[in-house]
Amino acid sequence: MPRLFSGLELPDDIKDQLSDLEVPLPGASWIEEDNLHITLRFAGDIDNRLAHEFAEELARIDIDVFDLALEGVHVIGGNDPKILYAGLSASSQLEALARAHERAARSAGLAPETRPFKPHITLARLRNVSIPDLTRFLQAHALLRSRRFVIEEFVLFSSKPKTGGGPYAVEETFPLRGARPVFADLDD
Repeated sequence: MPRLFSGLELPDDIKDQLSDLEVPLPGASWIEEDNLHITLRFAGDIDNRLAHEFAEELARIDIDVFDLALEGVHVIGGNDPKILYAGLSASSQLEALARAHERAARSAGLAPETRPFKPHITLARLRNVSIPDLTRFLQAHALLRSRRFVIEEFVLFSSKPKTGGGPYAVEETFPLRGARPVFADLDD
């Protein structure tokens, strides 16, 4: 039974920029650089038949290539912070892609997502973090920005069943409309 979710991979230089933020922060469990991503739709622990149907529905998504940029560092959890994340620039294309993933999930037979889509990149999971230390970190990185980077595809990721977290594996890749073609090695 695979644990699946759809999402976006990040360019290496963007992952490098984000992993450079990692500092000793008691109570923070940092996400490894290779596992940084943007989740579009969590499917969870599903059987192979449902996984196949979800992948088939994802393959029908037809949305143009678009670009994004990092924008700020934030937390989820208010007075009891749970997640430290990098925000993203506003993007109607990203919102449309997330809605298309929700439709694909429902068409495949998954239950509707109950939480609104909040695009972000999880940097660290927080547990009993020092609020003054976290506040200093947030103030130091509030103006985080990156270059604009192009999103040409989305992927279906898997992770270890019932545990969550990485390492994540790419199960399938889906190009967006207008993506540059990937040519096979011409020496073959």
